[in-house]
Amino acid sequence: MSIFIFSAGLVVLVLIGGFFAWRLARAYRQFTVKMNLTSATLLADLPSVSVCIPARNETHAMTECLERVIASNYPKIEIIVLDDSSVDDTSVLIKSFAHSGVRFVEGSPLPDGWLGKNHALEGLLKEASGRYVFFMDVDTKISPFTISQLVAYAASEDATMVSVLPRRNDGWRMSVIWTTLRYFWEIIFHTPAKPVAASNAWMVHRRTLRDEIGGFSDFKLDVQPEQSIAQRIARLGRYRFLIGSPDLGVSYEKKWSSQVETSIRLLLPRVGGHIYQGLLAVFGLALLNAPTAFIVLSILSGWWSMAITAFVVGMVFVVIYASFTYRTWSRGWWLGGILWPLLVFQEMILMCLSIIRYATGSVTWKGRPVVSSIKQA
Repeated sequence: MSIFIFSAGLVVLVLIGGFFAWRLARAYRQFTVKMNLTSATLLADLPSVSVCIPARNETHAMTECLERVIASNYPKIEIIVLDDSSVDDTSVLIKSFAHSGVRFVEGSPLPDGWLGKNHALEGLLKEASGRYVFFMDVDTKISPFTISQLVAYAASEDATMVSVLPRRNDGWRMSVIWTTLRYFWEIIFHTPAKPVAASNAWMVHRRTLRDEIGGFSDFKLDVQPEQSIAQRIARLGRYRFLIGSPDLGVSYEKKWSSQVETSIRLLLPRVGGHIYQGLLAVFGLALLNAPTAFIVLSILSGWWSMAITAFVVGMVFVVIYASFTYRTWSRGWWLGGILWPLLVFQEMILMCLSIIRYATGSVTWKGRPVVSSIKQA
C-alpha cells in the first residue's frame, strides 16, 4: 500500500511538472521580444512619455533611480516624482534633481478608502501630460534605451499597456538567491482573464487610463492595481507583458525583507482571498516538496529504486525553475534552481503568514495598514 501511495504521488508530481514546463515554454514564446525593436527615433510621430515615480522613504535608492532615468536617450519625456509623506530625506533628494528637469510633487494626505501607493499613482496620473505614462518603482533601474524600446514595441504591437518583468542583475546576494516566487507563479498561472503584470515597470496610454478606465478610482483598495488595469485592457486585446532582457534594460534590486512584505500582502488575495483557498495553496506547495520526503522515507524503508525515482522527479522541478531564473537573473541562476525545495518551503511559510496577517488585520504596505481582503465562504 505504501509503495502504491508513493507511486501515485510521484505520478501526480510528474503531471504537475509537465504542466509547469508547458506553461513556461508557452510564456517564453509569448512574452519574449523575438527581434531587435525598431528605435523609437525612427518613428514618424514620437509620443511624449511621462515617467512617474511614487516615493515613500526611499533615500537608499532614489539617487541612482533618477540618475538612470535622466540618462534616457528618449527625447520627449517628463520626469515626475511624488513624495508620499516620507519621514526621511526623500523629498530633499528629489528636489536636488530639479536642475535636471525632475518635477517634485508633494503627495496629498491619504483619504479614507485608499491604499497609499494607489493614491500616489492617482496623484501622478493627474500631474502627467505625456501620451504614455511610464510608472516605475524607485528600486527599478532602466537603461538609456529602455523607454525608446518600450515606445517602439507599443507602437509595433498597437498596445495600450506594456509591463516588463525586470531582470535581477545583482546576483549572489541573499535578496536574489532567496527571492520569493511571486512572478514565477504569475507566469505559470497567467490567463487572459487574469494576466500577469509587473508592478515595477509598466507603461500605459494616459488618456485610456484616465478617461476610459477612470484612473485608479476603481482600484482604491486593490493590492495589485496594475494587474486589474491590465485585465481591463486585455479584454480589448491591447495588453502586452514582456520578460525582461538585456536589450530592454529593465532591472531591479529589492531587499529580501521588502520581498517578504510584498508576498505577505499579495499571496492570499492572489489565490482568491478566502482562507480555505490559502490553505489549499499551502497543501499544493507541500505537495511540490513531496519528492524530498519520498527520498527520505524510501531510504529508510530500503526502497532504493523509489528513492532514485523521487530524486529524478525532484530534479525535474529544479530544472524547470532554473529555466526561469536563467531568463530573469544575470548571475547565479543555477543556484536558484538548486534551492527550489527551500524556496517552496519559504513560500509555504509566507502563505501561512499571509493568511494569519489578513485574518488578524495586520497586513501593512509601506507602514500603512491594508484593509483586509479576507472573503467569507
